[in-house]
Amino acid sequence: MLNRWLGVSALVIVLDQLSKAWISSRFGYGETLYVLGVFNLVLVHNTGAAFSFLSDAGGMQRWLFSIIAIVASVWIAWLLRRHGTQLLFALALSMILGGALGNLIDRIRYGYVVDFLQFHWDEHYFPAFNLADSAITCGAFILILDSFRRKGHGTAAG
Repeated sequence: MLNRWLGVSALVIVLDQLSKAWISSRFGYGETLYVLGVFNLVLVHNTGAAFSFLSDAGGMQRWLFSIIAIVASVWIAWLLRRHGTQLLFALALSMILGGALGNLIDRIRYGYVVDFLQFHWDEHYFPAFNLADSAITCGAFILILDSFRRKGHGTAAG
């Protein structure tokens, strides 16, 4: 069962890294392509965490976030081994694991995370993100749904 979920994580990593390589090979830093009225492709580098949190911390954040990603990944792998038969829970964890490792690869390789998906409304721009971030967000959303489903059925996760 664990191999199935690690395969999902590996798929997330591959798609994330391929998309980042594609955008990096076709865009210059800061270059923007307006795709839709509310969506752009833009190449930016994030040295911080979500929403560029701690991006100006002088370099220590690279290693801090790398250590956090490694510890979280070990914990998630342990949870997948224990709960691999719980479909939604394991799917969510697999997506989060793949996203965390996709961004970890960037941090180790470049010292920053490659972001390129950007939504906006008029002059209000949401910070750019990537497929790894999307996988983490979707995984978190699935975890929330699964917790409501379990609560509704009177079962406890764990």
